[in-house]
Amino acid sequence: MTHIWLRAESRDNERRVGLTPEGAATLIAQGFRITVEDSPARVLPTSGYAAVGCDIAAEGSWPDAPQEAIILGLKELPDDGTPLRHRHIMFGHAFKGQHSGRRLLKRFAAGGGALYDLEYLVDENGRRLAAFGYWAGYAGAAVSLKAWAAQRQGGICPPVTTWADKDALLSELAGDLDRAGARPTAIVIGALGRVGTGASDLCTAMGIDPTRWDIEETSKGGPFPEILAHDMFFNCILARPGTPVFVPRSAMTADRRLTVVGDIACDPDSDYNPVPVYSRATTWAAPVTRVHDAPPLDIMAIDNLPSLLPRESSFDFAEQLLPVLQTLDRLDQGAWARAAAVFQEHVREI
Repeated sequence: MTHIWLRAESRDNERRVGLTPEGAATLIAQGFRITVEDSPARVLPTSGYAAVGCDIAAEGSWPDAPQEAIILGLKELPDDGTPLRHRHIMFGHAFKGQHSGRRLLKRFAAGGGALYDLEYLVDENGRRLAAFGYWAGYAGAAVSLKAWAAQRQGGICPPVTTWADKDALLSELAGDLDRAGARPTAIVIGALGRVGTGASDLCTAMGIDPTRWDIEETSKGGPFPEILAHDMFFNCILARPGTPVFVPRSAMTADRRLTVVGDIACDPDSDYNPVPVYSRATTWAAPVTRVHDAPPLDIMAIDNLPSLLPRESSFDFAEQLLPVLQTLDRLDQGAWARAAAVFQEHVREI
């Protein structure tokens, strides 16, 4: 019997979940065993999982889970250096040169466990099977627009917190932009992907028609003066070898209209960061970092953006992931085998 252990998220402000009670019921009917850790922060209450037949465990008890349990989560584990003996399904951020990722892989190597990275669960054509990208783009564009509106009024973006739903976000943001007295120009790079589509849709909802670029417009490799000619730039392309630099350090002192960068892909810890003007992610408490003062240049780089809309993003992601979880009893096949191969390749490198 395949045993899925749904862990509570340990990161502050993380309310999302990758499996709904309805999805758990589907898996139980298929013969899976589901254990769910209690979590007061999770957007979906624990009682819903208990009602469909899940076992309930204490928050943070996954290190003591049975060896055969497969631990399902979203964001990073506590970075305490302990060896990892279980098989984990999560976003590891470990395969693109991230320094923290190397530490994580060493923990798996020490404990004999394995990482099935959600970013690398892909079909035969390499397309991801489940992603939060749309809502990352949507929320990231919203926070970046709040930053631009605050700039217009001589300030800096205030703290953000979870919105009850998309309509609440749109209502608040419309008020911010109305008080700013204008609408910015914006350019989205990666506009054809999930993230870029979300960012573009948010702009459209706010009465902004963004310039939409994708690989055709960026294949020349830069420089890209067009970015500096817009008020805002949204980076929706994940860092990887060969990714061009979109906003070089020289942009800070260049003649530019650009004053806000929404680095929605947010890979400051990567060797391939296409926005190398900042060095670490921003937070809900401090959504932007100001890297230049006159004129201002604010970078929005929150790395758990979809959790600002936890209900919409959780239901969307869980619906995408469920068919993949239903094949979890065949780890040597399909998407699971492909994800395992990526993990093994990178473990060998360290």
